[in-house]
Amino acid sequence: MDPCALTRTKRVRRALHGVLLLDKPLGLSSNDALQKVKRLLNAEKAGHTGTLDPLATGLLPLCFGAATKFSQLNLEADKAYVATLRLGQTTTTGDREGEIVSERAIAFTPEHLQGALQQLRGEIDQVPPMHSALKHEGKALYELARQGKTVEREPRRVTIHALELLSQTDETLQISVRCSKGTYIRTLAEDLGELLGCGAHLSALRRTHSGPLTLDRAITLAELELLDDAARLRHLLPPDLLLADCPLIRLGADDAGKLLAGIRRRTTLAPAARVRTFGPEPQAFLGSARIAGGELIPERLLSPIELQTLLAGPASLT
Repeated sequence: MDPCALTRTKRVRRALHGVLLLDKPLGLSSNDALQKVKRLLNAEKAGHTGTLDPLATGLLPLCFGAATKFSQLNLEADKAYVATLRLGQTTTTGDREGEIVSERAIAFTPEHLQGALQQLRGEIDQVPPMHSALKHEGKALYELARQGKTVEREPRRVTIHALELLSQTDETLQISVRCSKGTYIRTLAEDLGELLGCGAHLSALRRTHSGPLTLDRAITLAELELLDDAARLRHLLPPDLLLADCPLIRLGADDAGKLLAGIRRRTTLAPAARVRTFGPEPQAFLGSARIAGGELIPERLLSPIELQTLLAGPASLT
């Protein structure tokens, strides 16, 4: 027997409950970033709220423990980006990682540019790129694209809530975009290039907002690696952060206990599609509910153990 095996101990993961806002670095997949942070926090259960391509940087909300119950809310939320477009060139992938397939002269007026931006605002149809994770007959489109295959894709309706020019050089445009879920920014870049008559591809992308969450509260992976365990835990934000744009309701001890048991409660509060509920203690986040027909109706709730861990605070985990 290996003598070292006698001294080896299995690393015990701990049950963390909260959200960490990561400023994802360039070149790392969202899952790789998640696994690195999960190891740094020695966390038991973790997930993210929608992928960022390795080419993209910026806001990647990571959910731990009870917070994973609410990750779908952020996945479906509007997003905002700062995108840099390389004008005059189109590529096989729609971004800088692909091979150049065409080059055209860049010649458009400021008026032409503003008109093109206006055409892409509001509800538009996008054809998903072949280099995407969408499935066709069980295979990801990017797998087919790598085999040199192209398949028919149905256009998808998305909403561009805001689209503005930030800066411009002879060969690049930098734009800000606020859009609905499912929007492909590289497709938007290609469509803008076609409207300008010169073609374009996405050369850089940075996510700045995801639902109510913003990049200014995020920490980089490099910064997180330099911290000790206690300091890392201080960057773990409460699970209800994912419901930050929902009304907050605080219940007394009796009503809180019945809600956690799945029992509807009568209420005089106005109807709401979703609310975040708290017990009497400041940190006693109970979960999400909705108000309809004069009742507070429980939806996704924390377990008693999850609630106990939250009330104990980060100090109990170090």
